[in-house]
Amino acid sequence: MFKNYFKIAIRNLWKHRTFTALNIIGLSAAFGVAILLAMFAIYQLSFDKFHENIEQLYLVYTQDSTPDGLDANTSKSEPFAAALKEEVAGIEKITRRNGKNILLTHRGEQFQMNASYVDPEYLKMFSFPVIRGDKQNPITAETTIAITERTAKILFDGENAIGQTVTILRDGQDVPFTINAIIEDFPETSSHGFDVLLNFKNQSKSAYAETIGRWDKENHEVYLQLAKGMTPEQFENGTTAFTELHYKDEIENAKRDGAQPDASGNYRQLKLLAFADTRFANFNQGAVVVNRTMPYLVMGIAILILCIACVNFINMSIAKSAQRLREIGMRKTLGAGKAQLFFQFWGESIIVFLISISSGILMSFLVLKPFQTLFKTRANFEVLMSPSVMIGLVFSVLLILIIAGGYPALLMSRLGTLQSLKGKIETSGKNRLRNSLMVLQFGIAILLISGTLVLWSQVEFMRTKDLGFNKEQVIAFPLNGKRNDQQALQLLRDKLQNRPNIINITASNNILGLGKDGTRSTSVLGFEYKGRGIDTHMLVVDANYVETLDLKLIEGRSFRKNLASDSLSIIINESMAKQMNEDDILNSRIVLDDSTVYAVVGVIKDFNFQEMDRNIAPMTLFAFPNSNLSNAYVKVASQNLEQSYSDVKAAWKIIEPNAEFQGSFLDENIERTLSNERTMTTMIGSGSVLAIVLSCIGLFAMSLLIVAQRRKEIGIRKVVGASIGAITYLLTKDFLKLVAIAFVIATPIAWWATNAWLQDYVYRIDLNIWIFLAAGGLALIIALITISGKTIGAAAANPVKSLRTE
Repeated sequence: MFKNYFKIAIRNLWKHRTFTALNIIGLSAAFGVAILLAMFAIYQLSFDKFHENIEQLYLVYTQDSTPDGLDANTSKSEPFAAALKEEVAGIEKITRRNGKNILLTHRGEQFQMNASYVDPEYLKMFSFPVIRGDKQNPITAETTIAITERTAKILFDGENAIGQTVTILRDGQDVPFTINAIIEDFPETSSHGFDVLLNFKNQSKSAYAETIGRWDKENHEVYLQLAKGMTPEQFENGTTAFTELHYKDEIENAKRDGAQPDASGNYRQLKLLAFADTRFANFNQGAVVVNRTMPYLVMGIAILILCIACVNFINMSIAKSAQRLREIGMRKTLGAGKAQLFFQFWGESIIVFLISISSGILMSFLVLKPFQTLFKTRANFEVLMSPSVMIGLVFSVLLILIIAGGYPALLMSRLGTLQSLKGKIETSGKNRLRNSLMVLQFGIAILLISGTLVLWSQVEFMRTKDLGFNKEQVIAFPLNGKRNDQQALQLLRDKLQNRPNIINITASNNILGLGKDGTRSTSVLGFEYKGRGIDTHMLVVDANYVETLDLKLIEGRSFRKNLASDSLSIIINESMAKQMNEDDILNSRIVLDDSTVYAVVGVIKDFNFQEMDRNIAPMTLFAFPNSNLSNAYVKVASQNLEQSYSDVKAAWKIIEPNAEFQGSFLDENIERTLSNERTMTTMIGSGSVLAIVLSCIGLFAMSLLIVAQRRKEIGIRKVVGASIGAITYLLTKDFLKLVAIAFVIATPIAWWATNAWLQDYVYRIDLNIWIFLAAGGLALIIALITISGKTIGAAAANPVKSLRTE
């Protein structure tokens, strides 16, 4: 029986091969793209799931009430972790962590490495297993370190690394360390990455030794593992006494400055963020918000694309049923039951779906590499191999087979015998279903096109926005060699001083945008000013910083080239000046460390030195002589930027021959900060293109069927004098009405969704109706082009031929 079903199914599919091919092409593309998008989304959502204690691991952060609202930060002081574990119940383990780039030397060769400075309990909390060496106390001693398998291969090329000595640059000196353990290479889905693991106490003096016992210097993160049975809420409620004891002054200052308590009546609250949520947490806009919009949006696009392809299949299957009425009637006359007919028609659908799924898997495999490159992801088929994901995929396929394949088969198997033999069927109900599904198709397409246009406009707005500094002509790079920063900077000036294309050279202790090494940093300084607390971002700069970046000086002057004379001078931005609220700002003084007085010598126009999803914060520029500056900035002439870049790179290679040059123009740094937005735009844009293509495949197939069914009517209308235009309009108007209805339904949804997304940005475009009209117009034009070819051809055909055929 099943063999007979199979043979008949193949025969029918081949007989209607045009529609079979259209279905297979559409479904294959949909399944292939859906697999890739699902792979991307699952990869994003699978980060850190490999840790055995993931359910008990939390990041500790502080939520403060300020006069401007809530503020959250993760930086903690040196004594914080030990005091918290001793004074608050419910902590099983706790660790501090600070990530930095280090310069490691082995056998005279230098390597830029990513290091994590942690407490020994770190390896007991997180699942980074030690596979060789001391598995119990790999970094307990301050002279020992642990490295990953990958790092061991780079440094020792198969040689036994345990017991080997390397040196790490710290405070200007090469400090020897013994490799005590090898850590198994961790999965790519780890948000904590490192090449070298060191004891927290092995940091530089400014990062550790000078902060011991000080609650006012915060520079690292703290993670804890809750004891079993302890909930985050219980723990947070139990920290009130700890907070009131150790942050008494900060709480009193918040009250004095007019801050309002949070919903629990607290001015400072210790809170826990689940470690699994840290990758999706936003600390930039008041209270912490965990946002998984990106992976869920991608998964939603995959589902919508599959929905459109399945709608195509259902529509074409129902429309083709009119051509198989006599076949159905004959089968029923010869004794076929509803169940037999259902399985016959459903079998045809299953064959089409199985071919499409196989083709989709093959297509996704072939385009995986370009997909990974385009979307800058390491997602691969391994993320789909977990039992839970496989069960979900199998369930999804079965659901599609049952609904998309089974529904048309059920409709055809329920047709009456006499009605089928007459070759006529009441189609009003079917048309309503068909029309509703086509509205759904084009509604999804219009929604995706609208989203693409809005996202693209927002990204372009941020990319081209005036950030307040020169981003096109300034090259930035880390001073990542062994030389002292000041010495390296002077040598750079000496090497480039006779180059006519080099305009200015300076340095600072931060990077604007996201550097090529993937780092960014900021420092916040708090102090008392005329009886109230003030917080300002702190930036240490070298001479010519204002001039090199073309920052606009509103009042006063810039720093003098002899920085020693300006060691007690500061330059502030407009936001800082507003916070100080002085009539004569240039006569203002601030006092730090209880006695050191700094004079305001200049005010610069606000510029974006942080992410663009937050307001510009108060900023203060300091000119400390002989300070570590970490990042150089070189302003070059606007002509021949490529040659200027090569000149700077060559100069750095001479100064630091063993250090990698990681330079990039500031506009490239800004582009890196927009990578998530660009990925979203590309994802939704690709989805909208595919949605339109799939919708047009369905529309084209439907136009073929409609023309075939109305060939006699077209011939009669031409004989009685109807023009080609009138007939074309008659055949297309119903389809275009459906597109118009889809536009009316989809536009409010698109407006609401894109407006909600834009609220995450302080600087954003204004939505206008033209964006959505463009989306609707584009869908309408594409639909018209799709169906016009066939309809015009049918309208222009010789009516005698169609009438004779009938």
